Amino acid sequence: MIESKVKIGVLSDTHISGYNEKLKEIINEHFSDVDLIFHAGDLVDLCVLDLFGDKEVRAVCGNMDNQRVKQELPEQLLMNINGFKIGLIHGWGSPEGMERKLADKLGKIDCIVFGHTHQPLNKRINGVYFFNPGSAVDKRFAASRSIGILEVGKELTGRIIPIK
Repeated sequence: MIESKVKIGVLSDTHISGYNEKLKEIINEHFSDVDLIFHAGDLVDLCVLDLFGDKEVRAVCGNMDNQRVKQELPEQLLMNINGFKIGLIHGWGSPEGMERKLADKLGKIDCIVFGHTHQPLNKRINGVYFFNPGSAVDKRFAASRSIGILEVGKELTGRIIPIK
């Protein structure tokens, strides 16, 4: 039985070590009506989680996170949402072949939400839905900053939201 649609705000690679007004504005504008927030790593500091207020957050650590973040957050999370098996992981190494590396690590799964590359991705590959929101704050490796929304109901759909 499918529950009602779950709306998930997704971000990654925030790379901030303190309060950030711009990120708070982005969260307030785009995540006000989400049921859940995924952070796919590289928070850098746990204080980033405070920006989400009372929203439920599921987060993993990334390669740029400080020791406290790496101690507090897992490297990956596996969740079942409305019958879909969803993995949340940061990623590692070269962005080349990232989807294959993630699929090999997480096994049979419906959706992989990840970060690391700063490149937004919203694509189904070999039956697996890959979703990378890009970076909300850092555009060193991408044309623009971005976040994402995943909706999980009878189907799993996502969209990338460019940030001005």
